[in-house]
Amino acid sequence: MTQSARVGAVGDITELASFYADPPDGVRANMIFSADGAAAFGGRAGPLSCPIDQHLLRILRGFADVVLVGAGTARAENYGPVRLTDAQRLQRHAEGRTIPPPIAVVSRSGELPARLLGDPDQPPILVTCARSPARHDVGDGPRPHAMVAGDDAVDISRAVGMLRERGMHRILCEGGPTLLDELVDADAITEICVTLAPKLAGSQPVGVRPPARLSVPVAMRLEHALAYDDYLFLKYRR
Repeated sequence: MTQSARVGAVGDITELASFYADPPDGVRANMIFSADGAAAFGGRAGPLSCPIDQHLLRILRGFADVVLVGAGTARAENYGPVRLTDAQRLQRHAEGRTIPPPIAVVSRSGELPARLLGDPDQPPILVTCARSPARHDVGDGPRPHAMVAGDDAVDISRAVGMLRERGMHRILCEGGPTLLDELVDADAITEICVTLAPKLAGSQPVGVRPPARLSVPVAMRLEHALAYDDYLFLKYRR
């Protein structure tokens, strides 16, 4: 543990959130795991979470330029557009960011939750590949903005680069585990925020996760380890 790491307990969400108010220029991943290492229960992260963890997720979105998520997670958690509080909107306006962060969904199939397409003022971004059937869908329904990164499959490194080229430098990745694996393999993670839940979930296979291509583990520096109501909130940075 580094000498500068903050370790201890926090009293409320305001105190906890203050430790996340310095979002990195790059990819900040936010994940929750059970005490025995599961990233979901019954295919969803929700059963592992708690109100303060959910509140923190919404706060982290307010710092982001874009929220990046895998299609499986977006469908399982029934994602909709980002909703900001008045305070978040005021802060973003003061920083020159006048719109909420869009949801960018990584998907080859292009199958997105209907809720994501329900607000024409906040269309999602479909991060897909050239051979995606979604690129040839000419239906009359709402359409997301499409961003093509890769030919037969999504090139996640290229996708991150394209988001940054569009001015979205603060990228908040909310998983799932398969997308996190791809970002780690691409050496694209700048910071990872981990909520450790005081729950045991057993074996909970999620997605298709091939072996990592890393030759050695990627080293991170502990920024803080903060406890609240038996949950542990960790932040590591490159």
